[in-house]
Amino acid sequence: MAQGGLFAAEPLVIVDDEHGRFAYEPGLVAPGEAEAWFASLFAGVPWEAQRRAMYGRQVDVPRLVRHYALDAPDLPPVLGEAGREVIAHTGVPFTSVGLNLYRDGRDSVAPHNDHLEELAEGAPIALLSLGATRRMSLREREAPKRAFDIDMEPGSLLTMSYATQFHYDHGIPKTRAQVGPRISLAFRVRPHGEAGGRRYVSRKPGVL
Repeated sequence: MAQGGLFAAEPLVIVDDEHGRFAYEPGLVAPGEAEAWFASLFAGVPWEAQRRAMYGRQVDVPRLVRHYALDAPDLPPVLGEAGREVIAHTGVPFTSVGLNLYRDGRDSVAPHNDHLEELAEGAPIALLSLGATRRMSLREREAPKRAFDIDMEPGSLLTMSYATQFHYDHGIPKTRAQVGPRISLAFRVRPHGEAGGRRYVSRKPGVL
């Protein structure tokens, strides 16, 4: 889909109606800062490889993950800095951040909505993208079944209202294109401030 300029003064509002609001802001974080944040997290986070049950067997989750409460004593300084910037920009008191590392085009996340029991009622989700550009798909579940594809550039922010989790699925599809690694920072307000995250089985922590 068409996007605004790299340093657009206003967010690109993709949809804003009774089914929720998506707003995309490229260039929220300056390129040099976004690159430094990516390098620090890529090398410094103890990434977890996980497995999940699917069709009666255990399969690898096709990305690496990590979750933190924003007040955790072991929170990497870069995440504290990113959290403060996103909170100041959005005005939302986020309490947790979930990290996904997509190592190449084979890594992905299937279309899904967030678990509503793990979100404070009414609070949005903010996704900050670092590293390589990857396409995010937004798919409405019921009529008119609108579909949007957004190329998530490094330093960009996508904000999803709480209502979108009832009406849309979002995901990062696999791609055959040669693409470098990407890190997504998903900021959420948890009901009790916990780090949260989907409950999969860790396979081999710290493997890149």
